[in-house]
Amino acid sequence: MSETTYEYQTLKYSADSLVALITINRPEKLNALSTAVLDDLRHLVSDLRVRDDIRVVVITGSGGKAFVAGADIAELAALNDSEEGREFSQNGQAIFSLIETSPKPFIAAVNGFALGGGCELALACHIRICSENAKFGQPEVNLGIIPGYGGTQRLTRVLGRTLATDLILTGRQMDAREALEQGLVARVIPQSELLSTAMQMATTIASKAPLAISAALESIVEGIDESIEEGLGREAERFGQLTTSSDFHEGTSAFLEKRVPNFQGK
Repeated sequence: MSETTYEYQTLKYSADSLVALITINRPEKLNALSTAVLDDLRHLVSDLRVRDDIRVVVITGSGGKAFVAGADIAELAALNDSEEGREFSQNGQAIFSLIETSPKPFIAAVNGFALGGGCELALACHIRICSENAKFGQPEVNLGIIPGYGGTQRLTRVLGRTLATDLILTGRQMDAREALEQGLVARVIPQSELLSTAMQMATTIASKAPLAISAALESIVEGIDESIEEGLGREAERFGQLTTSSDFHEGTSAFLEKRVPNFQGK
């Protein structure tokens, strides 16, 4: 795997065969989202969104205990001004929105605790899979605050108002079984197989037509906030645009000729 030239202090990064792997690397702090982690994420995600050699990104946490156990509580405790607090929230929101609106899929491989900001990071990703020991939650009310990196909005959109309100107001944790049953994650995988499964999933997606993957993501993400009529209109518009692409002609030709397509993202 080839390493990026930028030196990340809190992340491990590698890329191979059109797939990038980001590992939050603060195992001694259960990978808590410090300002340094967020700064590194902003830089790396912004870079990956525009790189031609990357089509899918996997995010996970180092160690076996946590994906991300939350925000850095020491930094949170230092907040005592409403404007400072608002900017703290907006900074995390902006970085997670870079993930959610990325034209390339982000897969969260949740290995252990995904609490607070960790749950919000997973929610910003397009696909979530988790290990059998995973725990999800938004326990911010225990600290006298609310989720600030998108949790009140994305959790409600994923789980529905009733269950999201339950989790946010009680601060309780949802285990892997319930997360699967409620649609928070797509798959539950044994811990030892989680990362390999995520990378295999990413490799499969990376083999598909890049323009079609991006158009599908845009239609899904934007359609959540639109009426069904508006969403169907955008879907038809993007469908039409894709029929003029080289990838469309390559895909249909390959199917008719019974061969593997060679998509170029054009």
